[in-house]
Amino acid sequence: MANNFARILSSKRNVGILSLVGAGSLTAAFLLNREHVTAGAQVRRVYPASAEYPDLRKHNNCMASHLTPAIYAKLVEKATPNGYTLDQAIQTGVDNPGHPFIKTVGMVAGDEESYELKSGKFDDRYVLSSRVRTGRSIRGLSLPPACTRAERREVERVVVDALAGLKGDLAGTYYSLTHMTDQEQQQLIDDHFLFDKPVSPLLTCSGMARDWPDARGIWHNNTKTFLIWINEEDHTRVISMEKGGNMKRVFDRFCTGLKEVERLIQEKGWEFMWNERLGYILTCPSNLGTGLRAGVHDPRFTKILDNLRLQKRGTGGVDTAAVGSTFDISNLDRLGQSETVVDGVNYLIDCEKKLEKGQDIKIPPPFKK
Repeated sequence: MANNFARILSSKRNVGILSLVGAGSLTAAFLLNREHVTAGAQVRRVYPASAEYPDLRKHNNCMASHLTPAIYAKLVEKATPNGYTLDQAIQTGVDNPGHPFIKTVGMVAGDEESYELKSGKFDDRYVLSSRVRTGRSIRGLSLPPACTRAERREVERVVVDALAGLKGDLAGTYYSLTHMTDQEQQQLIDDHFLFDKPVSPLLTCSGMARDWPDARGIWHNNTKTFLIWINEEDHTRVISMEKGGNMKRVFDRFCTGLKEVERLIQEKGWEFMWNERLGYILTCPSNLGTGLRAGVHDPRFTKILDNLRLQKRGTGGVDTAAVGSTFDISNLDRLGQSETVVDGVNYLIDCEKKLEKGQDIKIPPPFKK
């Protein structure tokens, strides 16, 4: 197929191709979108579509999540010029309900024309979201691996008190994990607003997961475009995000919000940890410096990533598995190097566009520090 390293994932209505790209902790999600549905040959059926609709009630794959009776009825009588039908495309997903914790695609293409016939489900493209993120630590209080319960609660108190002073578009509310239901937590995690539960050895073996979820939580403004994580891997994670690809607006909000948070922290008599040689101090040495992180969610080639000085991790971040061949990709160098991966991200996008046109792509030369 043209886009031979993209993988089909789930969107709200269709199965689309999901990739998240970004710069300097900027993360943008690209969901490729084509809405045309081209009819091929017609399939004559004895029974109505409602009688042929498969039982998908116990299935956990993208096909089952999005193949409604209406969509099935619309496409079931269509076939490609080679005679490949919707029923053939979804049969693998019908026969294999899926793993309870890993959501597979659940459908395949039989020929090139399948992507035209069923493009309403196969090939959606548009920019989904953009994100900027950094971490900050409160001077005078131990970092999460070594903090006491009292210190962790003091971090929460200091930060929440300061955030109460945010005004206008930045004004919001703090939500403590101890007061959330499991369902509320999971929904925030699934929506990519909240950090995951502490299953990573990075958190559990280092002591950062002690007393979970005591004194952990998330603060966000009323539109969920400016968020603060409290007491996960770092004292705080400051995040600006929104739907769409307006990186400038996301970054402007990030800069304005971070500056205001630092001012309010200082008004309370506290300050962020900062070292003239190392920059802002965070729990993981790899985040020293500005602390800015460039994150992308995008299935890509290892060699291209290596040469662009990017690194890949699991879909949920460090020490997690890749789901649907989707990885968390971020800049490899943060300390003493440029904080942006815009050039690398643009190269990945250019590769995808060329593959869509059936053109070859080249591996870029190694990045020179």
